Amino acid sequence: MDTKQIEYILKIAEENNITRAAEKLHLTQPALNQQLLRLERELGIPLFHRSRTDWRPTRAGEIYLENARKMLQIKQETYKQLGDLAVRQKGTLSIAFTPGRGTSMFSHVYPMFHQKYPDITVEPSELSVRRQQPLIARGELEVGFQTLCEDQRTNDEYIPLATEEIFLAVPNGHPVCEEYDSLCRQKKNLDLDFPELDLRRLKYEPFVLMYKESTIRQWVDQLFARAGFPPNVLFETASNETILTMIRSRLCCGLIPAYYLRKPDDQLVCFSLPEHPVWEVAASYRKGSYLSKAARYFIRLAAEYWNS
Repeated sequence: MDTKQIEYILKIAEENNITRAAEKLHLTQPALNQQLLRLERELGIPLFHRSRTDWRPTRAGEIYLENARKMLQIKQETYKQLGDLAVRQKGTLSIAFTPGRGTSMFSHVYPMFHQKYPDITVEPSELSVRRQQPLIARGELEVGFQTLCEDQRTNDEYIPLATEEIFLAVPNGHPVCEEYDSLCRQKKNLDLDFPELDLRRLKYEPFVLMYKESTIRQWVDQLFARAGFPPNVLFETASNETILTMIRSRLCCGLIPAYYLRKPDDQLVCFSLPEHPVWEVAASYRKGSYLSKAARYFIRLAAEYWNS
């Protein structure tokens, strides 16, 4: 099933520029332009408004692009189902995972996956949940591994893999540690058995928080809202490891997912929040899409990793 021409037109729309699209497709700009002109002559109508910097689809182009994506999805679904009937599975599997923990998961899972499916080419991407979700909805990404809350789900399918509690972390030696000294000495990092502390006790302390577009930030902002005060934000970051580094340097406090607190750390002290809030680690794929045997196996390995 040859869909090259469709892929060319979709790439022009994605890049909003024929020159950049040609570079991504490893074609010359004149060759790609000829493909587009040939199609427009066949259809009898232009598909793009041309300019030096912005190639926007015409109304006809919008109709073509909408149905072109559907045709590619049909091709993908067909090949996945036929591939599962083959004696030796071949093809590609596009997956995405969040930075940090997702990279660790992929490094652990991929060798086992490759051993079982040596002819499946995995196409990994490191993307935030917000960037994964539209790609999944458009059928451009087969499986996304995400951390999110229930109200952050899209209309796509979600397979729960694990739940994870979020903890409050402060520098070792912080005044609140004195009150809880005996409990803090008994804390068991590996079991994440931490004493409780009301977030309001840190009302005037500086916090380093994840950036506003992250899925955890929406949840963290709700925690501060319920506590009745806005956080004193020292700065924002895209990395939980950066937050931990700042806490160890005695510059701030932070709210950290359990994954990053599994190893003992004498430079910080952790507390549970009274409500013991949790969020979900999940695998997401497009609603109504066929999930191949290879994709299901990768998801199973990821679930084992998160629950180990």
